[in-house]
Amino acid sequence: MFKTLKWEDWLGVGLGAWLIAAPFVFGFSDQPAPTMNALIMGCVLVLEEMLEIGVHETVEEWIDLVAGAWLVVSPVALGFTSQLAAAANTVIVGLLTLAFALLAMSDVDAKLGGWWRRRVAGHQ
Repeated sequence: MFKTLKWEDWLGVGLGAWLIAAPFVFGFSDQPAPTMNALIMGCVLVLEEMLEIGVHETVEEWIDLVAGAWLVVSPVALGFTSQLAAAANTVIVGLLTLAFALLAMSDVDAKLGGWWRRRVAGHQ
């Protein structure tokens, strides 16, 4: 059910957890559109990264690309651009999600993955 997480998975979980916490940290939890967007997309990012969904890793990164793109455009689409903290946080997390997904899809992933296994995970 749960998979072994790679470096990009941990970053996705962290970004998702941050999205879930952000409405309460930045004080926009009384605003329904940015709060629901943050909570739903945060849960999507966390669950998508943690669950073994039985598809190739590239498909998971494409899901991250779509989620990141949505996060970037959602302040305009949902009409909360005037709420600076909510909009800025959402766009920044979206851009980071896009960047990490693109890195994971590139050959940089193999290099970072090797470093991660040697240094952090303790594997040779």
